[in-house]
Amino acid sequence: MPRTPVPGWYRTCGCMIGKGIILAGGAGTRLYPLSRVVCKQLLPVYDKPMIYYPLATLMQSGIRDVLLISTPKDLPRFQEIFGDGAQLGLAIRYAKQDRPEGIAHAFILAADFIGSDPVALILGDNLFHGRTEAFLTARSLTSGALIFGYLVGEPWRYGVLEFDAKGRVTGIEEKPDRPKSSYAVPGFYVYDARVVEFSRAVKPSSRGELEITDVNLAYLRRGELRVELLGRDLAWLDTGSPESLAQASHYIATIEDRQGVKIGCLEELAFELGYIGLEQLEGLIAKMPPSPYRNYVDRVARRAT
Repeated sequence: MPRTPVPGWYRTCGCMIGKGIILAGGAGTRLYPLSRVVCKQLLPVYDKPMIYYPLATLMQSGIRDVLLISTPKDLPRFQEIFGDGAQLGLAIRYAKQDRPEGIAHAFILAADFIGSDPVALILGDNLFHGRTEAFLTARSLTSGALIFGYLVGEPWRYGVLEFDAKGRVTGIEEKPDRPKSSYAVPGFYVYDARVVEFSRAVKPSSRGELEITDVNLAYLRRGELRVELLGRDLAWLDTGSPESLAQASHYIATIEDRQGVKIGCLEELAFELGYIGLEQLEGLIAKMPPSPYRNYVDRVARRAT
């Protein structure tokens, strides 16, 4: 049986190393009482922990140097799952966020990690599936900022883009009562190293958080904010509520059953992208308990021999 073909743009990700942050903090209040048991990013989305999906997106974007930010309570569990990331050909580090202080706060915590390099940030409860090659810009951005726009049916739930008559972005509003467009800003952002400086200048909002919209507006005012609109060939799911968590699980189950491939299978990604070799993949399989997941990864390895 032939191996599942990997698109050329996808296969080339392994040639460069970028920096990425996964923000997996927050109280998960919308998922209460589920979030009493475990933090939301460790809840299952069908057959895998939620955190697998944003990490997979970073890997697909060519990013191998990762900082995972979470609460002091939950961080040890993430460390137990991923360790230093070497088994996947990654370098994973960790940072504590004592309480939810907003997305922009993550860049302040990550100042030493970022240094003078550009960085991408993905939210730990955001799931992307489809043609994510637009995210490859995270590897090549040297100045300014890049965010994305995604057409949604309920824009008032998100940060919303405002356009002028020529289609240029002129503003961003956070959860507006009367949205000026139906394009929301999904939880994947790319910035140059000045994001730390801009984040430190942000004042807490009425929610007591440092809003990422204020950082984006700082770049916009300087004429240094690039916005790319994502198309229908990319699915974006926010899994932060019971309804959206169930929808995401159903989506993953449907695609995996229909296509016979797994979404967010980190071991498969690491192998297909060239981050690890066949011997390393077989070593990972040997440590897995008997399960459908192990059977799938084993089939991936056997197709390569």
